[in-house]
Amino acid sequence: MRKALTIQLTAVLAAAAVLNGCSKESADTPAAKPKGTEVSAAGQLPITKEKTTLRIMVAAKNGVEDYKTNEFTKWLEEKTNVHIEWEIVQPKEAAEKLNLSLASGTYPDVYMGFAISPTKQMVYGSQGVFLPLNGMIDQYGSGAKWMFDNVEGVKANITAPDGKIYGLPQVDLNPHSLLPQRMWIYQPWLDKLGLKMPTTTDEFYQVLKAFKTQDPNGNGKPDEIPLAGAITGWHMSIDNFLMNSFILNDKESGIDHLMLKDGKIDVAFNKPEWKEGLKYLNKLYSEGLIAPETFTQDVNQMKQMGENPEVPILGAAAGGVPTDFTNIAGKRWNQYVAVPPLKGPNGLQITPYKPYNLGQGQYVVTSAAKDPEVAFRLGDYLLTEEATLRNVNGRQDVEWRFAKDDEKGVDGNKGIWAKIVVPPVPQNVHWGQTGPSIQTAKLRGGLVVKPGELADILFKETKTKYDPYKQPLDTVIPPLFFSEAQASELADLQKSIYDYVKQSVATFTIKNGALNTEWDAYLKQLDNLNLKRFIQLNQEAYDAKYKKK
Repeated sequence: MRKALTIQLTAVLAAAAVLNGCSKESADTPAAKPKGTEVSAAGQLPITKEKTTLRIMVAAKNGVEDYKTNEFTKWLEEKTNVHIEWEIVQPKEAAEKLNLSLASGTYPDVYMGFAISPTKQMVYGSQGVFLPLNGMIDQYGSGAKWMFDNVEGVKANITAPDGKIYGLPQVDLNPHSLLPQRMWIYQPWLDKLGLKMPTTTDEFYQVLKAFKTQDPNGNGKPDEIPLAGAITGWHMSIDNFLMNSFILNDKESGIDHLMLKDGKIDVAFNKPEWKEGLKYLNKLYSEGLIAPETFTQDVNQMKQMGENPEVPILGAAAGGVPTDFTNIAGKRWNQYVAVPPLKGPNGLQITPYKPYNLGQGQYVVTSAAKDPEVAFRLGDYLLTEEATLRNVNGRQDVEWRFAKDDEKGVDGNKGIWAKIVVPPVPQNVHWGQTGPSIQTAKLRGGLVVKPGELADILFKETKTKYDPYKQPLDTVIPPLFFSEAQASELADLQKSIYDYVKQSVATFTIKNGALNTEWDAYLKQLDNLNLKRFIQLNQEAYDAKYKKK
């Protein structure tokens, strides 16, 4: 869910041009249903009296054994009287298979779980391949209408600039997912060395230096790794957390390093504050406080550091959750505690905020659907709390249960639900959060947990340490829709610029003196990569949808 907003575009988008002759449906008119197909009223089940078949191409989730025989599939078909004829696409092939299907002109009734980008939605929607859902939402919507009424901003953020909605989203307002750029530090080492939790960049430097020089693991060897990160994993790159002490560094949301101020879009990585942040990273690295492997290792190699068998060797780590670099079945993961946003030398203390934590294009109805209203109604039902709890967790009273009257949720309010058991993967009892679902902050906060469980720790650490420092809402860039021409131009620019910035972060961190001799050349190369046009394209998309007329 956290990459669903990334711009996706391949050469096959050009094939959409041949579809200009496809019929288009107005935003306020329901798709015509075939004669004889009876669809129940909004929110009523079953959806049809007679069993109806839908052809769904699904981007499978790792860990789901078989969507055809899955217990959630069986339950869903019984509730709705809609039989699903599956075309299952494995995760690694999802993007390629989607593009081939779109280029072929032969579509399923529904694409589900592909996180179809706003750009693709608009391109294929304008060609009539993806059906606008507005009219069907008006006439038959129940789950979608509830979502619009109870989740602020979601309707606006899934509506294209032409006023049409082409896809149903996946909404997950888990508090720790809205503020995910975190740092974790090994509390036993702080305790042993008599150190306090660092609150500034200088204090963090002093703590890392103590980790390196004062043998906190007590084995008499200089084997401690003060700080490490990875090039894969959820927010595990080394600059992810630390650069926010110098300049807002929004990462891994599809709009990496972009900033919004007074309606104007800009980038962080060519500013003097960015340079100051790189100086800090270089200082840490040059004194041996950042592991060299940080710029080459993946999340699995990072976990080997966190789970070193003899003694702990990892002092601090970048990452959204501590179980990315430790094992949840082990004894160390809950001894790492979150570091609050560090105050930088100019007083900045901020953490990026991701209120638009929705997966775009999770359920898209195509022009090939013989029963488009049935197709919509199934997706609409998936946007209910009842279906979501089954989709994400499994069977009621087997894998999960509703909370008892005296149980509290992780947010301290009356509990809503509790996990009984998490089935080992691969499992065949739920879809692993495939397709549209609706997890509000209230539902997430209503999870009954025991003190010290991962969900409890993440909720409390986020609420107490990160929420007070979240960036202002009016500086958060909302989802952007690009035209085909804009997206085609942007795709190449974005890749070359982001690749260069990523490479330069590593170079300036590792290479002493590089910032003094190569910074001007770095800025010039950004100009050569047409950074100005890159910013302009993002600004045009923002203005088209959000600029006040």
